[in-house]
Parts: sequence; structure tokens; C-alpha cells
Amino acid sequence: MQTSAPRASTAGRVLVDALKLHGVERIFCVPGESYLEVLDALHDHPDMELIVAKHEGAAANMAEADGKLTGRPGICMVTRGPGATHASIGVHIAQQDSTPMILFVGQIARAHWGREAFQEVDYQEMFGSMAKLVIQIEDEHRMGELMAKAFHTAVSGRPGPVVVSLPEDMLVAATTSQACLATPIETPAVSATSLKAIEAELKSAQRPLVVVGGSTWTGQGIEDIRAFARAWNVPVACSFRRQDIVDNNDPQYVGHMSLGMSPMLKEMVASADVIVSLGSRLGDVATDAYSLLSVPVPRQRLIMCHREAGELGRVFQAAQAIQIDPNAMAAALCTLRAPEAPAWHAWTQQGRAAFEAFTALNPASPAVNGVNLTEVMLHLTSTLPANSVLTNGAGNYSVWLHRYYRYRAARTELASTCGAMGYGLPAAVAAGLRHKDRTVVCVAGDGCFLMYPQELATAVEYGARLIVLVVNNGMYGTIRMHQEREYPGRVSGTRLRGPDYVALAKAFGAHAERVTSAEAFPAAFERAREAGGVALIELITDPLQITPEKRLDTV
Repeated sequence: MQTSAPRASTAGRVLVDALKLHGVERIFCVPGESYLEVLDALHDHPDMELIVAKHEGAAANMAEADGKLTGRPGICMVTRGPGATHASIGVHIAQQDSTPMILFVGQIARAHWGREAFQEVDYQEMFGSMAKLVIQIEDEHRMGELMAKAFHTAVSGRPGPVVVSLPEDMLVAATTSQACLATPIETPAVSATSLKAIEAELKSAQRPLVVVGGSTWTGQGIEDIRAFARAWNVPVACSFRRQDIVDNNDPQYVGHMSLGMSPMLKEMVASADVIVSLGSRLGDVATDAYSLLSVPVPRQRLIMCHREAGELGRVFQAAQAIQIDPNAMAAALCTLRAPEAPAWHAWTQQGRAAFEAFTALNPASPAVNGVNLTEVMLHLTSTLPANSVLTNGAGNYSVWLHRYYRYRAARTELASTCGAMGYGLPAAVAAGLRHKDRTVVCVAGDGCFLMYPQELATAVEYGARLIVLVVNNGMYGTIRMHQEREYPGRVSGTRLRGPDYVALAKAFGAHAERVTSAEAFPAAFERAREAGGVALIELITDPLQITPEKRLDTV
């Protein structure tokens, strides 16, 4: 087929120029006729890799995960109507996870707007409560300006998703508009007065606790908060699914404020007299449904630091509320001189000892049928390199991962805080493409995996290396657990009959095998690593063992 020469500049080509100018290296998409002009313009930019997913929901999840890994907006492109509705899950995840992301959606021609034309959707109405910003670019001459605004909005303040609607006739319109770079913004610093007040609060504390969370941490910021914690020997907890901010082997690390939080960590949060929160919104999961911190005025002296002014005072009226990037706050804390003999040494040691006990294999635990997930996660901790990336979606199986696996490096945890099933495999594809020199492991329940199993094809096609652990207990475990508690013995809608997962994975070209005991897992996992490319291990687990402590017959 003869390739035609590139046409004169159009709005669609300016869009691609803007992507290039903002350093975009990879775009996740499912193609659609509504944005053919953009796809054609990308043909002239082979340095921007176009990853064609098999479902728009997976493409959006991949883009969101890529945003988590880089701190820059993950880019997704989908077509109008059904493409946009499928991709909406990625926007919701990006909102709740504070992840920079831009979703580009094809739109009907401008002249047909408002007639309920084929696949017409009002994206302002649809995404208005989910995205930080929804833009419909109706004037081709504003493409450069509005693209810069989209990139700025996605990363400023509390990062999040931006949705850009692209009428198809606008994209092909000629324009003299040029791409321009979004202006970087310098984040505010903590004042000397506020820093002195924080120092006084800490030095007067008997039971201080530092909570770290949020999505904007840098390598230097992480080193600074670790140095501060060591110098002051103050306990540090990570908020929900932000475990990779702090090395879990640090003696000051006391756990994860999550679903399945340890009793000791709950007690520490509840009984702390001073809490310094850096970057976290302190949502309902981290605070055990707002029971550990009273609303609106906590009993603890709360010092809350967040990039977004709107998050300060949104739920809690803190003793001090400071608009600041957590990295800048961590650097400022490092300038404070630690007391000679802080009163909380025993408090930190007790918290750490409780964490060690909570995350160790309990030899007194009753035997389970099938694979013991505790042993699997401890094996991953003991054998995987620190920079390995672990991904997961939603389900009770993830309790084992987040309790027993120890994260030791930044940006190695890809787990949605909004509890979206199906997230793990698309996120692993994004990680496998972003870090081809690292081990990437997706842990997924059988129900979670079946949301996007076809993305194994995407991983194989584009050369992503990853290992999928499918935890197969034949049911939607979380829902079954609640069902047995509320309606004991009345199983309805929670059984799950899946395919032959090994045969399915092999059909996609992956290495695959089935494991029925924890003793067989290490050898199987090593074979998966040696296979390279894409591998899947099906783990047959005990359906009655619904959490590390609870069994369905005793819920």
C-alpha cells in the first residue's frame, strides 16, 4: 500500500506535537474512527510507542499505572461513546489514587452536537465529578493552549485525571496553532514559624506517629523521610496501598493503614498524641471508617501536610494544616535537631515488634487445603529483588500480599486505592513495558483476573515481561465473606466457574502451570522467571480460608 505524504498542520497534528513536547513516550489506546487524524499523526512519530490494548478499560488502567510509575501523566486514547464509558474506570482510579493521567476521547462532529447522534455523550456531564478537568476542544486554533492546560492540571496540586474531548471534524481542521509547554510551578515551602511549631509539638510528644501517603513522592523525598525517622526514631506508617514509600525493613516502619490493618497499628493510631501526616488524605480505609481519628476534630494533635489546599480541612480540622509538597516537608523535617533522649523509644520498638510478629508465618495456624498464600508471599519477599514491581486488583487475596510482602523501593506497588477489580494485569503490562529489566508480578484472584484476561495478548505482542499469579478459590471471595456473615448458608451470585487458566494462558503464548501446594510454588515460580516473557501460575487455594485468620465456616 502506498503511504501518502503528511498533510499540512491540523489540530490533530498539533495534539501529537504537544505530546512530544511534554515528553510522552508511550500511549495506551484502543483505536477508533473518531480520532483517525491523531493516529495518522502518530505514524510520523515512531519514538512514541502506541500500545493497542484489547479493551478500553484495560488501556485506561495501563495509562493510570504508567502515571503512577513515572509521576507524569499516563496517556490513554479511546473512541467516543462505548470507548469512553469503558475507559471511565481508569479515570475513577486516577481520581481516588491521585494519579496524573490524560484520557483523550474522540467525539462526534461539532455540527451534530446535541442531536443524540451516533455514540454521542456529554463528557462534561459524564466525567465532571470524576476528573479534575474536562475539556471539549471546539476551536482548532486553541489546541496548543488547551493541551498545555491539560498537562498542567493533571500534575498540579493533588494530581489527577483530565479528560479531553476531541470532535472528529475539529481534529482535521487546519490551524496555525502551535504546541506549547506547560509552565512548571514551584511548590510552596513551609514557613519558619510553622516548622518551629511542628518541632515543639514533636518534642513534647510521648507517642508520636508519622503517616506517609499520596502519589508525589520522589527518591530524594523518600530518603529524607527515612533519614528523619532514623534521627528521631519516630514510628512511620504508610497509608492505604502506599507501602512502597518507606522500606518495610526499616526499624521505624510499623505497618500499613489498610484493609486488614494489624490490631497494634490500630491501637497506635488511636492512642498517638501527635500525628504528622505527609501527603495522605487520611481517608476512610486508613482511619478504619474514621473511627481512629474523630471527625471533625481528632483527639490527637494532627499536623496535616498536603499539596492541595482543598484537602486541608476537608474532613479533619487539624492542629496545623500546611499546604506543601510532602518532599519539601520531608526535607524541612531533616533540618530539625532530634532530642537527645526522646520519650517514645519504647513506643517505636513496640510498634516494630508488633509489625514483625504480624507479618511472620504463624506455626500454630491450622493447615489449609491447597496453596497457603502466606508461604507464597513470604517466598516472594525472600527471593525477589527490591526493585520488583508487584501489582494487584481487588479481593480478599490481596490481604495476604499487603500483609506479608515487604516493599523496599519506591514506585514498586501498583494497587488501586479505589478497590477496582481487574486492575492488576493491565498495571503489570504497563510496568513490564516501563521496566523491562525488572521482575513484575501480578497477583490476581480468579474473578479479578477474568476482568481482563485478554491483556495477556497485549503483553505478549509488545514484549512485556511479567508473571501472573492467579489465586483460584472458585468464588468472589470478598463478597462471599460478607454474604456468609449477613446471610449465612444462602449462597447467591458469588460462585465463580472459570476456564482452564493454564490452557488459556498457553493459548496466548505464555508459559503456564498449575500449583496445588505451597511446597511446589518455589520451583514453579523459578521456572516462570526462567521462561522470560509472559508466565502464569494458577494457585489452587482453600475456598474456606477467606483471610489469613478467618475461615468461611467460622465467619
